Amino acid sequence: MSLHDDAVLVLKRYEDQPELRDVYLDHLAAHPDGMYKPCGAGHLTSSALVVDPSRERVLLTLHKKLGMWLQMGGHCEDGDATVEAAALREATEESGIAGLTLLPGGPVRLDRHPIPAPCHWHLDVQYAALAPAGAVAEISEESLDLRWFSYGEVAEVADTSVVRLLEGTLARLARTA
Repeated sequence: MSLHDDAVLVLKRYEDQPELRDVYLDHLAAHPDGMYKPCGAGHLTSSALVVDPSRERVLLTLHKKLGMWLQMGGHCEDGDATVEAAALREATEESGIAGLTLLPGGPVRLDRHPIPAPCHWHLDVQYAALAPAGAVAEISEESLDLRWFSYGEVAEVADTSVVRLLEGTLARLARTA
């Protein structure tokens, strides 16, 4: 199964945000290359909010190009077998934390946001990744900074997309507890 096919299956199973989900599915139907950066009409990205529920905190990266505190994530690569695998790879690479696991239940949210030309849109499939006990983060080349924030601090430093992702993550954690 291709990464494109996996994304279609993941999105068809995703029951929240039906209008936005359909935008993603329409994009993939119209663009066989819609999983990758060269697709000028936009492309799917995959991200994960790294959470440490035992200490009620999240790890955010100060994005080098955007200068914003965001969850870990980015472009899908040829070696990614699934959208989940891309999210986990990105979270591991950008956080430096080995042993991350994705919160069960598939994507937590979808977020479509404009990006500068030559591409036009990132269609982000957002997951949550659980940090193992005693996790120590290590900054990557892609970040200006990497920092743990309490749940309550996230709204003070991050945009509404990250705040909504945290809210969705906390709701899912509460359901699985």
